[in-house]
Amino acid sequence: PDTHHSLSQIPSVLESNNSLDLLEIMSNLSYDDSNITFLDYDAAPCHNQYCPLFQRVAPTFLAVTCAMAALGIGALLVALAKWPHAWGWPQSRALVAQLAVAMGLFAALLPPVAVGISQGWGLGTGLCRLTHLLWHYSLFAQGLLVGSSSCSTIWRRWDPWSRWLAVAVWAGALLLALPAALASGTVAAPETSCIRQSVDILSPAYLLHLALCLCFFLLLPAVLLVATLAVPQLRAGWEPGIGVSWLFFGLWVPYGVGLAVDFLLQARLLQPTCATFESFDYVLGLSEGLGVLHCCLGPTVLLATQLC
Repeated sequence: PDTHHSLSQIPSVLESNNSLDLLEIMSNLSYDDSNITFLDYDAAPCHNQYCPLFQRVAPTFLAVTCAMAALGIGALLVALAKWPHAWGWPQSRALVAQLAVAMGLFAALLPPVAVGISQGWGLGTGLCRLTHLLWHYSLFAQGLLVGSSSCSTIWRRWDPWSRWLAVAVWAGALLLALPAALASGTVAAPETSCIRQSVDILSPAYLLHLALCLCFFLLLPAVLLVATLAVPQLRAGWEPGIGVSWLFFGLWVPYGVGLAVDFLLQARLLQPTCATFESFDYVLGLSEGLGVLHCCLGPTVLLATQLC
């Protein structure tokens, strides 16, 4: 988060005017290395040099991921249109089409995020919040789609029941993404950045947003896995194609764990060491970067599985 949130986590850190919140994708605790910060651990200086690395690597990573996602989603939509009868349960055409739309929405947000990281966010607070709203809207929609496909066969046909479920999934995902918009905003340090957390760590908006993220990235996959193993009917209906959809959960679980640890650190329920301070940004950044890859790996895996 921004400077005053991060400083509340580690009282002995000297404030840096060059602190940078690492925005939409890969960070939470970020400090520019142009101003050395110190923790009182044996009087040893603690350096966090994640900011400059992030600003160099993230835009290119997002651009390449967006291009690969566009190609994969395009190929997937062509396959859905040209071979409509080739898609059967568990990768039903209705389910795959909705997953493609959700992944496409996520990928469409990567270019403005990349530009905002490299050049500063110049689109205003409103569009910053809209970006975070749509970002989490696509993720929650995918989570609900994958979850519903794992414990039922409702997507086998595109009938009135599945249509009503589709409406409920997309409307529910939008409602669940609202706290992300309320908790986000822009800060200027030293250039304007669009950040995920512009409110206090214990504010209702952020706590609700965090709880929803942990439910989708950690609790939901755990419950589905246990239910599948424990209920004979669900275990009997398990097919490899459903497992492909679990790629989404597999890529985002590490980030869910990172968010939980980050909250404990910011709320001072865990006291960080110097090594934690220096390395946690990298761990959280890599975990979110892994999750971002779902929009380019997902279409490729779904298409490859169907063709094979």
